[in-house]
Amino acid sequence: MFHTAFRKDVFLRAFKMALIVGIILAIINHGDHIFLGTMTVTNWTKILITFCVPFCVSTVSSVLAIKKEQLTVR
Repeated sequence: MFHTAFRKDVFLRAFKMALIVGIILAIINHGDHIFLGTMTVTNWTKILITFCVPFCVSTVSSVLAIKKEQLTVR
């Protein structure tokens, strides 16, 4: 299972999704502070965590889909 999670295609897909969704969520949640220049270390930490969530969701979804496909083929 962990081997599948670290496959290059799974990682790149998750990374791209994290960038797209993370940017959108960061702007929604912290856009006012970003544009006003009033970001704090706490805000930046929250944004970093915000990017981790879609990365993890995409990785888990990909792994589950790959595992299901492998079971179907057998």
